[in-house]
Amino acid sequence: MDNKSKLIDFAEHLKQADGLLITAGAGMGVDSGLPDFRGDNGFWTAYPPFQRLGKSFIDVATPQLFYTEPKLAWGFYGLRLNQYREVIPHNGFHLLKQWTEILPNLKHGSFVFTSNVDGEFQKVGFDDDKVFECHGSIHWLQCLDNCTRDIWSADSFVPVVDEYHCQLINDFPFCPHCGGMARPNILMFDDWKWQEEHQSPKEYQLEQWLFNVKKLAIIELGAGTAIPTVRKFGERLICYPINESVSFLRVNLREPHVPDKANCFGISMGALVALNNIQEAMYKS
Repeated sequence: MDNKSKLIDFAEHLKQADGLLITAGAGMGVDSGLPDFRGDNGFWTAYPPFQRLGKSFIDVATPQLFYTEPKLAWGFYGLRLNQYREVIPHNGFHLLKQWTEILPNLKHGSFVFTSNVDGEFQKVGFDDDKVFECHGSIHWLQCLDNCTRDIWSADSFVPVVDEYHCQLINDFPFCPHCGGMARPNILMFDDWKWQEEHQSPKEYQLEQWLFNVKKLAIIELGAGTAIPTVRKFGERLICYPINESVSFLRVNLREPHVPDKANCFGISMGALVALNNIQEAMYKS
């Protein structure tokens, strides 16, 4: 079956669904101009200072760097925080929000499961209570040393970064409880101090939402195998269904393969192009 036929078939399932689960990885943000950190070369293209330093994404995205090279650590996360604040979500996000609101059979609406930490879904109006950010959010901070389980908004922190050297120029954000350094409330590599409690209520809400849906449509966008959290979540719902029916569409330019299950489609395509094609298919039929 070609991509067009798969998209037409999935569009029909989506029109009959009473719940839409949107799962998204880094590839979802590429059409908004965000990097997907694919391999060392992809990371270095987005952040050239780390090629000069010989550091990979795994070297940088770790709590240890805040202890050994704090200005570099906050230079990296400060650049990302500024970038994510400024990003304009592409039209695919708006289409997903539109379907949530207007598809007549979608009485349970939608829920988002994403490993992205950028907040793009909330920017287009998705209810924060229905966006489960399984790796946390860059828009929240926590104590580096875990003196408290509290997390707090990063809104008051405006990073000033020397972009050539990727060094934070202004003061670090500090923990309001102990006065020590704060860090993003994001799951990093070799990270045993991430405060995930903020996401736990959303995880419970997602589980309850899934149990209430009878005809589930899942659309997975830009989730790769390097960090397979998002892919595994969707595949579990296909292989061990709790709903009366499940349809699944995986949109991934490089890794579109899917489990051999009924109503399970994989297409090699970018997120925005795929979503535009689904929109066209739904309103042509």
